[in-house]
Amino acid sequence: MTKAKWIDKTLEGFLILCVSMTALTTLSVVLILGKESLSFFSHVSIVDFLFGTRWEPLLEPQSFGVLPLVCGTFLIVMGAMVIALPAGLLIAAYLNEFASNRFRSVVKPVLEILAGIPTVVYGYFALTFITPQLKTVFPEMQVFNAASGAIVVGIMILPMIASLCDDGFRAVSTTIRDGAYALGARPYEVMTQIILPSAKSRVAAAVILAMSRAIGETMAVTLAAGATPKMTLNPLESIQTMTAYIVQVSLGDTPAGGIEYQTVFAVAALLFVMTLTMNLIGNHFIYKGR
Repeated sequence: MTKAKWIDKTLEGFLILCVSMTALTTLSVVLILGKESLSFFSHVSIVDFLFGTRWEPLLEPQSFGVLPLVCGTFLIVMGAMVIALPAGLLIAAYLNEFASNRFRSVVKPVLEILAGIPTVVYGYFALTFITPQLKTVFPEMQVFNAASGAIVVGIMILPMIASLCDDGFRAVSTTIRDGAYALGARPYEVMTQIILPSAKSRVAAAVILAMSRAIGETMAVTLAAGATPKMTLNPLESIQTMTAYIVQVSLGDTPAGGIEYQTVFAVAALLFVMTLTMNLIGNHFIYKGR
């Protein structure tokens, strides 16, 4: 065997090993979540779990309705999307159609830096800066509240939306763009009537993937939004998300093996299904756009 063929075979084996490790890791997660969740649902009805409106697994009398955690999670997600989606679309549109190449080369890396900041830093930023600023406007706001959590999560997913939308806009054929300019269209008209409709599938994929990222956010919402599971639409109140509950139980105060401990796996399994579904929907829009 020649040296070149030996190198090719070695690289091929290494890549197969990497793919196998990824598949085995995913399979292990599914098996562990499935095993512990089945054990939990042998004691608690899945209907009560999915549709119950009271979540108090660590207190007596115990209640295992997960809807308050789901409600808190989607309150954070919707608030974050209200902030991140318009800003991300505007940034992507400006960088794509209006900004100079020099300005774009500076701003695009700065946006990417936001995605690299640890989430715990965002949580403390919300707790020590955003909440005090909001309390000057809403004195009745609680220290831990959904609004601060939604704002920092919106800042966190902003680079994802802006970057994916910008890539989607740039994927539109230059022939269509040049044809619009040849007919006398202005940049605003080209963006709103040509580029945005042509890239709508990629924009939809960016939105879905960003929502999936927001659903899985942990430390920022744990520090900013609190640990009070309740069904409320008031962003000034303390809430608890699904990921924040997993952190609460994982601190070690709950003994392993009991039904209280198994609630972590049930919530994690539901979170896994939700994020997997949204990722599949996002990938569908990506392939549709292609």
